[in-house]
Amino acid sequence: MKRFIWRPGYLLLLMTVAAPLFAQTQPDLNANQTPVNTAVSASAVALIPKGFRFAHPGELTVAISAMNSPPLSLLGNDNKSRIGSDPDIARLLADGLGLKLRLVPVSWEEWPLGISSGRYDAALVNIAVTEDRKKKYDFATYRTDSLALSVRQNSPIRQIRDARDVSGLKVVVGSGTNQERILLGWNQQNKRQHLPEATPVYLTDDAAVNLALLSGRVDVLFGPQSAASYKAALTGKTRVVGLGPKLAQVAVTTKKGNGLVYALQAALDSSIKNGTYQQVMTRWGEQKEAVTASKVNPPGITY
Repeated sequence: MKRFIWRPGYLLLLMTVAAPLFAQTQPDLNANQTPVNTAVSASAVALIPKGFRFAHPGELTVAISAMNSPPLSLLGNDNKSRIGSDPDIARLLADGLGLKLRLVPVSWEEWPLGISSGRYDAALVNIAVTEDRKKKYDFATYRTDSLALSVRQNSPIRQIRDARDVSGLKVVVGSGTNQERILLGWNQQNKRQHLPEATPVYLTDDAAVNLALLSGRVDVLFGPQSAASYKAALTGKTRVVGLGPKLAQVAVTTKKGNGLVYALQAALDSSIKNGTYQQVMTRWGEQKEAVTASKVNPPGITY
């Protein structure tokens, strides 16, 4: 067990980390099976590029996470339908454009090629805007989020604040994610300080992640804060011990330069204006992460 060292701002850190946990209310999963629909937005429809070819005519095909990560995405009572805030946002987009919604569950590794090839019209897989990603994709923001570091409830780890705190630990991250980039950057810092590096562990199945964390085979899960807080409040088996160093602008992602992003932005703004967006965010306990307007390609995270 690491020796505790007091650092300036530690009390503020604890308050910041604890706030999402105590603020998290449990969504009514039965009630949330019922879709939230919104009105067609004439201004959004008018912004669909002339002659735009959707992946499936008359439909908005949206890639969402196949991994169970409530409240973002999870299986419904029928064990096959996807529910969660991301599917709900996708439905608002399709409704706003006057299209039928087609959801395609994908792994994190799948969405970039699917967007580039036109297999999906858009992706909602908790994708944060980064300057590197803006070179290949266009973004319309719909949520803000930070990253969280979670441990099992009986872990001796009390806080994770910087590179030194992950030294020598086994940390679950997704390949190609912001959390992986942060962890690898922390490893470089520890290497320069002659400290043991953290070991990245790549798991893509939620059940495998939970088993590895609760059994002690890994020490830390590094992922979206909203999912981490939800899981901690729901099961009581995990707790959040730190937040990532960068605040993320989470966005609907489209192929660079095809023009669809402006129609999606207008559809989002229409749902914000008529209140259906707020209804979605509130029913999934994400109202504190809501935006007041969607932004296209805002300044992204840099490394």
